[in-house]
Formats: sequence, C-alpha cells, structure tokens
Amino acid sequence: MTPRLALPKLADLAAALPRLLRSIRCSLITKLAIASGAALMLFFFLWSSLNINAMKTLATEAAMSDMERLGNTINLGLHYAMLTYAPDTIREIIKSISTQQGIISIRVYNKNGQIKYSNLLSEIDDTTDIKEEACYVCHRTNPPQVHIPRSERTRFFTDASGHPCIGILRPIENEPSCVGDPCHVHPADKKILGLLDITVSQAANEAMLAGYTERNFLAALGAAAGTFLVLFLCTHLLVNRPVRAMIRATRAIASGRGFTGLDLKQSDELGELGRAIDTMGREVFAKQYELVRQKNRYQDLFEHVPCTITVQDKNLRLLSYNQAFADEFHARPGEYCYKVYKGRDEPCVHCPVIRTFEDGLPHVTEEITLDRDGCRRTFFVSTSPMTDESGAIASVMEISLDISESKFLEEELERSRKKYQAIFSCIPSALFVLSPEDLTILECNSRPETLYGYEPVELLGRPFLSLFDEPDVAPFEEAIRAERHIARVRHRRKDGTDFFAAVRTSSAAYPGAQVFLASVTDITSRLETEQQLIQASKMATLGEMSTSVAHELNQPMTVIQTIADLLVRRVRRGQCVDQDTLTEMAEGISRHIARATGIINHMREFGRKSDRHVVAVSLGAVIRRTFELFSQQLKVRNIEVTFDLPGDLPDVAAQANPLEQVFMNLLLNARDAVDERYGQQAVPGVKRIAIAAGRETVDGRQFVTASVADNGPGIAQEVLGRIFEPFFTTKEVGKGTGLGLSISYGIVKDYGGEIIADVPAGGGARFTIRLPVWLEAGQAPAGEAFPPHD
Repeated sequence: MTPRLALPKLADLAAALPRLLRSIRCSLITKLAIASGAALMLFFFLWSSLNINAMKTLATEAAMSDMERLGNTINLGLHYAMLTYAPDTIREIIKSISTQQGIISIRVYNKNGQIKYSNLLSEIDDTTDIKEEACYVCHRTNPPQVHIPRSERTRFFTDASGHPCIGILRPIENEPSCVGDPCHVHPADKKILGLLDITVSQAANEAMLAGYTERNFLAALGAAAGTFLVLFLCTHLLVNRPVRAMIRATRAIASGRGFTGLDLKQSDELGELGRAIDTMGREVFAKQYELVRQKNRYQDLFEHVPCTITVQDKNLRLLSYNQAFADEFHARPGEYCYKVYKGRDEPCVHCPVIRTFEDGLPHVTEEITLDRDGCRRTFFVSTSPMTDESGAIASVMEISLDISESKFLEEELERSRKKYQAIFSCIPSALFVLSPEDLTILECNSRPETLYGYEPVELLGRPFLSLFDEPDVAPFEEAIRAERHIARVRHRRKDGTDFFAAVRTSSAAYPGAQVFLASVTDITSRLETEQQLIQASKMATLGEMSTSVAHELNQPMTVIQTIADLLVRRVRRGQCVDQDTLTEMAEGISRHIARATGIINHMREFGRKSDRHVVAVSLGAVIRRTFELFSQQLKVRNIEVTFDLPGDLPDVAAQANPLEQVFMNLLLNARDAVDERYGQQAVPGVKRIAIAAGRETVDGRQFVTASVADNGPGIAQEVLGRIFEPFFTTKEVGKGTGLGLSISYGIVKDYGGEIIADVPAGGGARFTIRLPVWLEAGQAPAGEAFPPHD
C-alpha cells in the first residue's frame, strides 16, 4: 500500500527535476554562487599556503633566537670557569646542557680551530679545517671578522637520518678580565679567543609543521565547501527578497509618493545597489526639502537685508521688493520706481536700471531724494541684470543703501579739512611738515614766501636744514629730532640776507606716517628791541655809576695835579729838578693817565651796543673787570668785598660785554642792599659782599657758576618768585626801574644758562649764575638748543 502511494511522488519529482536543473543553470543566482564558491576555495587554499610558509619562517626564527640565547647562556656559564681555568667544570657544564632534548652537539673551539670541549668525547682535541663551512664564515677574510650577523653564523643541514638540523656559531670575545690575572693572560689586541658551536635537531618542529599543514588544508577545503553550500542555499533569500524590495522602492520614487526608505543589510552588489537606491531616494527628498528651505531662507534674507531691494521690468515697474523697501516707501507692486522713489512722473535722466537693460552690465551711482519730512537723503544704488532661460535680460535687481549719514560725515570732514587748511595757511609763523628720515620739507604754509622769499612749491622736497645759515647744522638736527626749542638761530633768505629765528618742533600724525611739525618765527625785531632795552639799561647803569666813576677818576687826577703843582712851584723859584725826581714824576703822571684812560675806555666799551657773536669768555676776568669800576666806590662806602675765584675755571659760551652788565646789576643791587640795612637803619655790623665761582655738573653737562651774595635785609619769600619779572622792584619810587634783574635773566638764558635767587642760611640775598662750558670754537655747549653764532 505504501509503495504504491510513493511512486507518483517520485514520478512527479523526476519530471520536475529537469526543469529545476535548467532554471538553476540559467539563473544568475546559480552563477553567482558557483563563481563565489570557486573564488572562496581558491582564496582559502592560497591563504593556507601563505600561512604555512609564514609558520615555517616564524618557527625557524624562533629556533635561531632560542639557540642564540642558549649560546649566550652557555657562554655566561663557562665565563668564570674559563677565567679560573677549570676544565672539569667546563666539561660538566657542557655535558649537563647537552642532555636537553633536541641538542645534538656543543663544541668549544680554540683560536687554532681545535675542539677543546664537546659533549661528544670522541671529537675532543680534533682539529677542524678553517675552510669548512662552519669556520669559513669568520675566516674568509684576513684577519678574521669579529662581528658577523646572526643569519651568516647560522647553517642548516640534515643529519644522517634525514632530519633537518640548525647549527649556530658564537665567537668567544676577548674581555678586559681575560688580559690580567687570574686568567691565563691573552694579548689585549686579540679580539677572538675561541668559538662556541651549537647544533640542534629540528625533527620535532618538522613533525609539528607537517601536522599543522595537514590540518590547515583540510580546514580550508571544509570552509570552501561550506561557503559554497551556504551561498547556494541562501541565494534565494539574499537576492530575490532585496530585488523585490528595490523594485517597490524605485516605483515609489518614480511615482513621487512618500519614500519610507530601503533597509538592506547585505554587503554584496545587491546590497550596494539597494543602499544606492535608498541614498538616491533620501537625497531626492532631502534636496526637495533643501530647495524649499533655501527658498525660504533667501526669501527671508531678501526681506530682512538692511537695504532696499527691488526687481523691475523694462518699463521700470516694481515686480517685487523686500520688506525694507515696503516700509520705507509704502509701495505697491506694479508702481513705477521713479514715482515711488522721488515722486517723479517720468524716469530719471541717468537711470542705472535703464542703462543695465541697454548694455547688460551692472551699474553703480549715487541718488539724492527727499523723504516724507522734506529732508535730503543720499542713496548708494547698484543694479544687476537678471536673465531668463534663454539668457535674455528679463528684469533688473536694484539695491539701494542709505548713505546719508556717511555723506554728512564726509562733507563735515571736508569742511573740517578746509578749515584746518585755512588755519594752517594763515598762521603768522612759517610752518613746515618735515620727513622724519632726512627732515625734507613735505608741506608748508604760505608764510615762508614772506619770510624767506621762496614760493611754497620751491621749498617742497628741499632739506629743512638748508635754510640754516650756520657752519654746523648737526646740533640743530639733533635738537629738531629731540623736539627741543631752538631759541635763536640764523636763517638765510633767498636773496642771501639772513635773519634770526626761533624754531619749535613737535611730532605730529601725517597721512601714512609720523612727521615733525616745525614752526619758524622771525625774532630779529625782538632781538633788536632787547638790545635797545639792554642798551638803555646800560645807560641807566652808567648814570648810576657816575659818582663811582668820578671817584675812580679823581684819584689819578689828584696825583697828576699834585705833580704838576710841584713842578710849577720849582720852576717859578728857579729851582732845578734832579733827574731822578723828574723821571719819577713823569712815570707817575704816565701811570695815572693810563689808569684814567683805562676807566674811560672801559666805560666807552661798556656803553657800546653788543653784537650777537657768542665766544669763549673767562668768567673770572669779567668779574674782576666789572669790579674795577666799583672798587673805589665800595671802599668809600666801607663795604668789604671777598673773592673766591679759582684760577683754573674753564671758559663759558657767552659775550663779555653783556656779562659785565649782569654782574654790574648784581653788584649795584648788593651795594644798595647793604646800604639799606647798615646805612638807613643804623644797624651795627660789617657791610659785606661775597663773590665766588666754581664748577659743577648737572645731568652730565659741565657748567661754570658764579654767585654774588650780600648780608643785606634779604628777599621776602612772597616776592622771591617775582624777582625777575620786568618792572618789578622792591626799591622806593625813583630809585629803581625794575629792569636790571629782568634784563640780566634774559641775557643769561640767551646763553643757555640760568640765574637763581635765594636766601642763604646766614641771611641776606644771593644770586647764582650758571653758564655752560665752552667746548670748542664753533661748537655749542653739550645739550644746548642752539650753538654759538659766528
């Protein structure tokens, strides 16, 4: 019963089998499975071969490394025994080590190739030919090599039973401990004392590799067969199902319906194709989303950009505009731009939109319009063409930026520039802008034309120092760069005449760099006025000195009159004058006439106008010469004068005549002060004036100082700060002009010095003059703002 039921099923199976085989043979699935299985089988066999070869190489390297370590161990074990020369100990060590599994032989050769120690007792004391393979490695050169790589010291061979063996040589090197006691003393220049030869059998490793090779190839065959079977059985699930899913996904993308994604986890070509379809679908929908997002973004930018944007057609109608334009002009689509912008009924004359439609190029312009409040506004306008699919200009985009505030600031800046340019040009002093590199004139105002006779264009590019009429301009250049005030310097006009000028310099910002701004003022008239004032002061001083000069002249005149009377009396009596007496009288008359003449010449010289030439002056000589006019007058007033004038004082940079006037003013003030205290007030004491001089250094500069001190009533603290002011005096009305100290102050400052008034500890008043030391002819004192004038 049962066999009859099974026969139809077998028949159906036999009939369906050819169709199944035909479909398998023509199916792409079968082809892929067969090709993949064959490729995998080839790969597994190739991988097994490479793995076995690598295993053999690693086993050989491991055996060589083990033998190297074994050789080092044996050498260390034999080291002490060799040093103490204990052959029995060496033999026991070699014998014990050679009992380990796989070790065939351990030999120790001496330098002559003789086997001194071995686990094979029969070969001890045998001599080896150095041309053998084991020895020839080192002895192929003369002298033998000392350091040889391990690969060259290793040899491979088979023993009598056909098993592979490995031999390795290790040189026994000479050491410092082998040269002296207790060793058997080897020469220090001997590098190699002997050779250690170890031979190990590789039979165990060979058997292990054979078993590994067999198992590896069986595993590769099984893996290839299993892979082929798995590929063949799984192709239906791995191909048909993803293909159907991909067909559904491509239809969804093509229809534009919502794409839910294609999740294929395969890593073959179908998986790649499925992921490509999934990526394509997602990118299509992502790009659609991005297009929408960008559209919204650019629409947002278009609406909120901080300027007005419009799109206009050829008739200048507004096609579209942003929110800023709508808020600013309250426009409606379709209106004309010129109507919205400026309230015009026709296009502007130079409309940039029309020009862009005509030539297809962007244009930029500035437009002025009025806002709703009637205020003028300025716009920066830029146009750009917008084309259609055919490339023709369909519309023009116009961007307008309100620059009213910037324009206002620009106009204000221009007005400010013109204002300061007018101030610069109208300043009464000559102004020069100088290059910081070489002090070249970069710019100047119009004043130099009056002052120097040069047109401003003639001075541009010319060195500023070329205007100086001085033999050495180096100190002036230093003063300009240090921004120090040049109180007086001689300048030269275009016609060759010169004048005196004061120069002030300061650094200033100039477009692109820092420059020097030099102001030049003509002080010739001021100097002449000062000279006139000084001369007037001299005349007043000479008037005050008339009594003193009369006393000075009275003494020599009295002596001359006495001698003359004596001669007249003797002549009238008819008495003869002996030769010696006559000679003495004549010499006396000549001496006193010379003295009177000197006083008169001194007063005449003092009364002359001083020139402006600064020279080397002896301050001590000036003081003594000034005192000559006062000596008799001070004696008459019982005023004691003390001097402390060193003879080695250096010269100062000044002029003798003005300095005499300074000291004369100080002596007159000192005389009046002591007379005021000891004369009118009848105060007991000695009238005293002290004159002293010396040297001092201030900030590295050398100065000569001179002081005039008196023991008069002194100077009150409340007037000490005003003592040098013009027309200020503490004397009674009619007894002083208040110009003496002021003029003295100006003279001393003019020479680069200073004058100081103070009240010393003992009372009275003291005036100290400090003048710079004269360096050399034609040089200014160190640190001065102006050099001496020739």
